[in-house]
Amino acid sequence: MSKIKKVEPLFLPLQKPKKVAIYARVSKDTGQLIHSIFAQIDYYSDMIKKNPKWEYVGVYADYGITGTSISKRQEFQRMIADCDMGKIDIILTKSISRFARNTVDLLNAVRHLKSLGIEVWFEREQIHSCSKDGELMLSLLASFAQEESYSISENIKWGIRKRFEAGESREVNKHVLGYQYDEKQKKYVIIPQEAEIIRWIFNLCLEGISLRKIAKTLNEEGFVTINGCKFTEASLNTIIHNEIYMGDIRHQKYFVKDPIMKKKVLNRGQLPQYYIQDCHEAILDRETYKKVQKRIKHKSDKMNLRYCFTGSIYCDICGNYYTRKKIIVKGKTYIYWICSSKKKREIVCKSTNFREEELEQICVQVLEIDEFNKTIFKNRINKITILENGDLKFHFTEGRITIKQR
Repeated sequence: MSKIKKVEPLFLPLQKPKKVAIYARVSKDTGQLIHSIFAQIDYYSDMIKKNPKWEYVGVYADYGITGTSISKRQEFQRMIADCDMGKIDIILTKSISRFARNTVDLLNAVRHLKSLGIEVWFEREQIHSCSKDGELMLSLLASFAQEESYSISENIKWGIRKRFEAGESREVNKHVLGYQYDEKQKKYVIIPQEAEIIRWIFNLCLEGISLRKIAKTLNEEGFVTINGCKFTEASLNTIIHNEIYMGDIRHQKYFVKDPIMKKKVLNRGQLPQYYIQDCHEAILDRETYKKVQKRIKHKSDKMNLRYCFTGSIYCDICGNYYTRKKIIVKGKTYIYWICSSKKKREIVCKSTNFREEELEQICVQVLEIDEFNKTIFKNRINKITILENGDLKFHFTEGRITIKQR
């Protein structure tokens, strides 16, 4: 019978210390929370330095940043980049909610780090991401953290609406062209130089000058928007419809539909709006403001007669209607219909654009006619909803609905 002898290694390989980093985050940049984050950093730094098997790498801390999305957290992104470069072996963090409230983001990040051999330690939950049941526990607890975000969001919204109902003039934007919000007075105060630009814009509108020409004039004079950009027809359209310039405020024109995705949607009656009159000094008298609105509406009504699809195509993503856009490339004109929110800075919409010819051809197929006819379209189609995947939902006047794939 053969004899087996175990040969022990003469020298055990030296184990390098694990490179350990700290990740911390607070959602609001306030004194109390900043103190909390520094306490976390001190605690974990001390823990790392006391462990002879660990090597202190550094701290990654995001201040005043939401946990519902990792895309806006610069320090988090920097940490992931350092992980990809092999600079980190272990990440210490206080809890799952500090790391990420979005379940999908959390699991994607943890799985990516796990594929690199990097472990995340969640102290409050006592979970190590590379442990046997780590991912299952993370999935369950992250779902609770996400639901907590929804709950917090609803509580905040409830408080805001109660203040609206009480007539409190809570600012939406700190700086609107013509106004700056004064924290002490709790209201908007006029910026004289910018107020003159507003008056000039409205006066030019009353003279019948188009918004495109007004934008060109302002840009030629060297004026810029509050974001330092050139004026456009879209930015001027937002200005001339803003009741703030006659001393009023309308709250909840838009609302966040999903607290995780932070998607802002135009309020078309889904939620109540709150209109507060004479809550700050007006730049324009009411008569001037209303005259401009009347002129713009008259022009819009004339446009509606010109374009068949105006007011008929609705975006299912953000709630806005589609608008006509003319593009000239190398002397050739192309007509597109795009979601009107794409012209507004405060909303990002990823809806599908359509060439006018394509829309007409789709309507021909749905209506089962030989060629596109405006009268037939208006008589038979109530509206078209553009779905998130680009498909078109046709709402017929008799109540029938048909979905046409693009």
